[in-house]
Amino acid sequence: MRLKKNLLLSVILTAAFSASLTAGFFSASADENKLLLGGFPAGFTLNTKKVQVIGLCEVPTSEGLSCPAKTAGIKSGDIICKINGYEVNSSDDVNKLINEPFKTYQFNILRGSESFEVEVLPVKDSSSGKNRVGLLVKDNVNGIGTVTYIDKTNKKFAALGHPVSDNDGNLIKINSGNAYGCAIYGVKKGVRGNPGELKGAFDSSTVLGEVKTNCDSGVFGELNESYDTSNLISVSYATISHVVPGKAYIYSTINGCKTEKYDISIVKVEKENKENRNFVIKIDDKELIEKTGGIVQGMSGSPILQGGKLIGAVTHVFVNDPTRGYGISIENMLN
Repeated sequence: MRLKKNLLLSVILTAAFSASLTAGFFSASADENKLLLGGFPAGFTLNTKKVQVIGLCEVPTSEGLSCPAKTAGIKSGDIICKINGYEVNSSDDVNKLINEPFKTYQFNILRGSESFEVEVLPVKDSSSGKNRVGLLVKDNVNGIGTVTYIDKTNKKFAALGHPVSDNDGNLIKINSGNAYGCAIYGVKKGVRGNPGELKGAFDSSTVLGEVKTNCDSGVFGELNESYDTSNLISVSYATISHVVPGKAYIYSTINGCKTEKYDISIVKVEKENKENRNFVIKIDDKELIEKTGGIVQGMSGSPILQGGKLIGAVTHVFVNDPTRGYGISIENMLN
């Protein structure tokens, strides 16, 4: 998912990708106070409630090639909100409405912050005989990120520690989604002014679970019953009141599927911050700095531990110093 500058100080480490969290939905077991530690990558496919134009194409007709959408002024990047008064939430909605026997189509379009209507006159596809307007659309976003924890008791998982946002920094509302296994095959090293990124490949044969929520504190979902958690470490978690400046460490994966432990420091603790910036962290591990430059895109969600307890997850990197960034408290992810 793409990087987004945030107040010129940091960037959200989106995995490419706000709904409200249902109270108690992701609460960990009160009896054991235990979670399974993440730190491994996952590939996410999120089905959004927005349908975006990603291209325009010519339609073959008896009178030659035609692109009604282009003629009407629709452009790549536009969001289709309604067609003939009907709300559009998926590419299937677009296909169904275009196949209705309307003589014209009124498209309600969102372009940036501007909303307007255009009239599109369909043409008949000479090969299929169906109405066409020459649009290519998508209703999902894909990317990689890091799983923070698995709550085996409640069969839930949590990742990223921040929302999946669009290019304008707005939280993307989703209908559903899936999380898959992922292997990291490359690293673009982060440097001052240009944060790096992990490059990974989805493993569609390994399903972590179904994504249910994209919100301010991360991406959350239901664990697939067949997902193998036998190799994961069980850890207790600590509230932010127990976190102090000083030594800590993160678990993250920067090559293949092998999760490693890296030294960091908690530089500052902001106990009253209700968002996803509860800690300022600094990467101390020389090996991690040598290989990645520090925090890079795709590492968001990497669990932070102090005193052997899970205290939160990595969420942002400072643009002017890739060895520093922000973290969210585990409380904000659980609550």
